[in-house]
Amino acid sequence: MMNKFILLLLIVFAQTIPSIAKEVILTVTNNLTSHNEAELVFSDVHEAVKQAYVLKQKNVATSIVISIEEGEYYLRESIKIDAQLSGLTIKAKQGDKVTLKGSAPLKLKWKKHKKGVYVAKIEEDIDFDQLIINGQPQILARYPNYNEEGGYWQGHAKDAISAERISTWKNPKGAIFHAMHGGKWGGFHYLIEGVDQNGQAILSGGKQNNRPSKPHEELRMVENVLEELDSPHEWYLDKEDKKLYFYPSKEIDLSKVVAEGVVLKELIRIEGTENQIVEDVSIQGIKLEHTKRTLFEEYEQLLRSDWSIYRGGAIYLSNANNCAIQNCELTNLGGNVIFVSGRNQNHLISGNHIYNCGASAISFVGKSSAVRSPSYTYREYVKLSDMDKVWGPQSNDYPTNCVADDNLIYRIGRIEKQTAGVQIAMAMNITVSHNSIYEVPRAGINIGDGTWGGHVLECNDVFDTVLETGDHGSFNSWGRDRFWHPNRKEMNKLVENDVTMPYWDACNTTVIRNNRFRCDHGWDIDLDDGSTNYHIYNNLCLNGGIKLREGFGRRVENNIMVNNSLHPHVWFKASEDVFKRNIVQDSYKDVGVEEWGREMDYNLFPFEESLMKAQVYGIEKHSVYGNPAFKNPEALDFSVKENSKALEIGFVNFSMTAFGVKSPALKAMAKTPKAPVLTEKRVSSTESPTVEWLRAKLKNIESKEEQSAYGLENDNGVVVLNIGAHSLVGKSGMKKRDVILEVEGTRVADLKEFFNVLKENNSKSSISIIVMRNQEEQEFKVLLKEIR
Repeated sequence: MMNKFILLLLIVFAQTIPSIAKEVILTVTNNLTSHNEAELVFSDVHEAVKQAYVLKQKNVATSIVISIEEGEYYLRESIKIDAQLSGLTIKAKQGDKVTLKGSAPLKLKWKKHKKGVYVAKIEEDIDFDQLIINGQPQILARYPNYNEEGGYWQGHAKDAISAERISTWKNPKGAIFHAMHGGKWGGFHYLIEGVDQNGQAILSGGKQNNRPSKPHEELRMVENVLEELDSPHEWYLDKEDKKLYFYPSKEIDLSKVVAEGVVLKELIRIEGTENQIVEDVSIQGIKLEHTKRTLFEEYEQLLRSDWSIYRGGAIYLSNANNCAIQNCELTNLGGNVIFVSGRNQNHLISGNHIYNCGASAISFVGKSSAVRSPSYTYREYVKLSDMDKVWGPQSNDYPTNCVADDNLIYRIGRIEKQTAGVQIAMAMNITVSHNSIYEVPRAGINIGDGTWGGHVLECNDVFDTVLETGDHGSFNSWGRDRFWHPNRKEMNKLVENDVTMPYWDACNTTVIRNNRFRCDHGWDIDLDDGSTNYHIYNNLCLNGGIKLREGFGRRVENNIMVNNSLHPHVWFKASEDVFKRNIVQDSYKDVGVEEWGREMDYNLFPFEESLMKAQVYGIEKHSVYGNPAFKNPEALDFSVKENSKALEIGFVNFSMTAFGVKSPALKAMAKTPKAPVLTEKRVSSTESPTVEWLRAKLKNIESKEEQSAYGLENDNGVVVLNIGAHSLVGKSGMKKRDVILEVEGTRVADLKEFFNVLKENNSKSSISIIVMRNQEEQEFKVLLKEIR
């Protein structure tokens, strides 16, 4: 405890003066004897916070610092900071290593149970959901066994909860069943409540995703089952008998271990009210670890994005201004890490090291009370006659002008899969800069809706993403806002009637610039359904290209798409999209595009054929093709040389060294993406590339061997290499290995002639194509546009 006489003097002195503009330091230490009586010293963080309230109430100080000396400190409950503690700083004493934990120490006496497994009685009245041994989290007993290289769930099995397997469990109740979404759009988590008469699991939960589906048939895992405790590091807690079972690895000496059970779901709560805002709170230089999973807490739908979310985290902020979380280490946390909820302004989250956590790292999530005419599920829609047509938010229940800068984030989403390194939803003017984000199951950075834009994403390094999900990107966004309708015809009609409608919610431009993205399992930049009002420039996309779907007002310029291209999916007449001065290294991957925006021009294509394919649509009149002449791609330097064809179309080099974290300590730890091997589309000057057309891959007949293999009289023709799902080519009846000989009555010798004929017939809704199949000519009619 602090010296009571000193505290009394401070209070008496304060009562004689209206306010004292001075800083008071409260010290927390594990070694009280090292301090003299004149210091304000505590052995417990909670006691220091209580005394801070006393000092604030008596106007002893406007600014209070709780300085924590080196050591580990167990929290009995979360540290709660309200408006009375505005101006509070909680920090590690300079140079000291300080850890605040949401776990409790366990006193255990181990006995052998069976081969490899030991058991100990839990004497304390404690309920924990994670076991920590010598500082390392252990594995909750599971099937199949944990395998870091096992992909989804770090090991998955189709029979995870089969009747045959369940029949081997003495008590299935309380087991946790995890499964990927049927479309791999995140995951689901269920609690097994019992077994029905057919031996099937009775499940509850599964609310963690906003796009309902059946659990994936194969990508499944089950845990918290005693009978599945069969491998080193696995454990199981029998809550009824208060027994802990554990399978130690060979290097663990149970007579000497330090065991902890995780008991808290949050560590620090900074929360004001609408009328009493918390101001100027700072958390600095502290390691925070051990929070419970929150899988079965209440999950909230985030408008019409694919997300449902638990509104909470290890650090939670609400109704707060000008707060900072800086230079902290946040690890081994079971759920969300930092959650900025509802009304918040001007926060700084910087210099943090976030890793090995169960859900999302940094979340800025407003409340739907701020949204005009909100819809919550994919097919839900507010009729135009019932819709609020005013621009922007209707209240201030959202984060704005907050910054996430210079954070190192990796191995998050270890349990939950609909997660992100940085998540933004129902927010405005959020800056995400100089972060390194990698080894994540879904997006590195996600924007869930268009409300209300104004975000700046710059100088981030985002890679090794979408590792356990699908149909996503290193950056992902949705924009299913007021204008968005699940019926594309209706959406097109709505916007044609009022071209301002997409901007009612996306009222400020979101900027994505000077980032490096690499996604090997999706797109580098994925602007999905409805994403509107974006300016995307000076980005290095190392693998997956850029996708733009169903949105409006996207300006994409001066980007590099290594080994890939633009993926335009379902564009509308009034889109006003611009795509110019970009380097693409493949033909456009268009799906359902009938209108090509305001301007598609001045781009660099790899080959003449890929440019010609685009020109069939009446675009790219001033674009060129050729080698971009990258300076040093093996060293991730994709700036172009002075002789590059890219310079002819106005491309401007941008920095290749400003990506990711910038502080020396984090930079020394951070990984960088692997340099891509440039795809050789053309082996020699006489060979042609593959070109995608209507989701089918085409190439020239190039040799006498191919002429013979396809049964042709000569080496003229275009072979169909592959046909993608939902391709209009496939719907016509054409098949892989068909050789196109004639289009609309004109014989075509190669891709150039093929695209020239298409260009001449681009006003038609369908064309006649004659192919060679099994040494016989056959005719097919191919639609050039989807009929909706």
